[in-house]
Amino acid sequence: MEPLSELPPDVARWLERWALVPDGDLLTTRSSWVLHVRHEASTAMLKVARIPDEAAGFRLLSWWEGQGAARVFESAQGVLLIERASGAGDLAQMAWSGQDDEACRILCDTAARLHAPRRGAMPELHPLEDWFRPLLELATTNTTLAPAAEIASELLATPREVVALHGDLHHENVLDFGERGWLAIDPHGLRGERTFDYANLFTNPDLSDPGRPLATLPGRFERRLEIVVAAAGLDPQRLLRWIVAWTGLSAAWFIGDGDDGAPGAAIDLAINTIARGLLDSGGSGRGRPHGA
Repeated sequence: MEPLSELPPDVARWLERWALVPDGDLLTTRSSWVLHVRHEASTAMLKVARIPDEAAGFRLLSWWEGQGAARVFESAQGVLLIERASGAGDLAQMAWSGQDDEACRILCDTAARLHAPRRGAMPELHPLEDWFRPLLELATTNTTLAPAAEIASELLATPREVVALHGDLHHENVLDFGERGWLAIDPHGLRGERTFDYANLFTNPDLSDPGRPLATLPGRFERRLEIVVAAAGLDPQRLLRWIVAWTGLSAAWFIGDGDDGAPGAAIDLAINTIARGLLDSGGSGRGRPHGA
C-alpha cells in the first residue's frame, strides 16, 4: 500500500478532506484513480476522474440513489465516494462455470432496476447519437463496419423507451454487494433507447478475458437471446439490431485505436456476424444453435 506522500495529489486531497483511510493499493486506469478506503468505520471506494468523460457517469450514479447501483456517500466535481462490494459472487465466474443463464438474468434484472422511473429530472448525459459517432465516421472508409453503421443510424433516428443508460453493463460492472444484492458500478452515463443497455452482455465476459471464450461458443448467443428477450420484455428483432450496432461501435473503437487485429475486435465482429445472420433469417434464434 502506497504511503500518502506517493499518492497523486488529487487523490490525497480527497482522502484528507473526507477523512478517509486507505485500505488497499491505488488502481490507475485510463479514466480514473480508484482506491479502497475506510470511511466512518465502513468500507468504501474513492474514485477520482482523470478525464472529463467520467463526469456524466458520476452524475448518473448519484441520480440513481443506490437503487440498482452502488450507493454514493459523498460526491464533488470529478470525485465519488461509493459503497464497496462485499459479497463473494462473481458474474463472470458464474458464466464460465455453467451458470451463464443465471448470470444473464441477474444482468437483466439490474438493467430493469436502473431503467425504472426516478424522481426529478434526468441529469445531463451523453446522447447515444454522440456515442455512436466513431462508428458512423469510420464506416465511411471501412466496409466491414458499414452494415452496423447503417443499422445504428436507423435505430438512432427512431428511438423507443428513452431512459438513462448505464452504457457499459456487463459481468464485471455488476457486483455482489451482499445483503444489498447485485448492483451496478462504473456507468458511462448515456441517454437513449433502453434496449441498447442489453447489447453489451452478448460480448462478455469474453471482451474482459478473450482467452476464455464463452459468448462465441456454438449456441450460446441464441440461448442468451432467448433469456434476455423473456427477462426484459424486448422485441428480439430490435435487440438483434442493437447488438449489430453495438458490436460495430465496439469494433470501431479497437480499429480506431489501431488494434484492428486485437482479440476484442475479433470477438465483436464474430458476435456481429451471428446477430446479422439471425436478422437475415428473420428468426429470433430459438431452436437454431449457431454452427449446428
